[in-house]
Amino acid sequence: MLEIHQATEADHDAIWNIFHAVIAPGDTYAFDPKMCREEALAYWLRADTYTYVAENDGRRVVGTYILRPNQPALGSHVANAAFMVAPNARGLGIGREMGEHCLSEARRLGFRAMQFNFVVSTNEGAIRLWKQLGFKIVGTLPGAFRHPQKGYVDVYVMFRSLEEAGKR
Repeated sequence: MLEIHQATEADHDAIWNIFHAVIAPGDTYAFDPKMCREEALAYWLRADTYTYVAENDGRRVVGTYILRPNQPALGSHVANAAFMVAPNARGLGIGREMGEHCLSEARRLGFRAMQFNFVVSTNEGAIRLWKQLGFKIVGTLPGAFRHPQKGYVDVYVMFRSLEEAGKR
């Protein structure tokens, strides 16, 4: 059983291990694949950020996500999020469970919509999942990501409302 909860200091090692494993190939996030632990945790645990972990059977952290305002002040009603699943836990539905949890948390926290600013077009699993969870591609940034194997590839901006239809 998967349990998702806000991260504590005890989760920092697990978050770093997942973060490092996900960014090291350089194929899904714009982070420097050689980013150090301190810089990574400073980004993932910023003061304006809600950080969550997903534990498998209450023993091992297999995923993490962050939720924060996409923009300050007059844009702060739109959430932004980022998700990482441990490589050895992919394909088990953890990303979907974290995505559903995140949408629920975003609503609970008063966000009206969610936007992903930089979804690499070759990250087909993520794009498929976000579409299944109601996100639409609202913009394409041609050649905005330098993929280590495929060269310059497109990036998508994805968006979805968190409000019930007719309550805008």
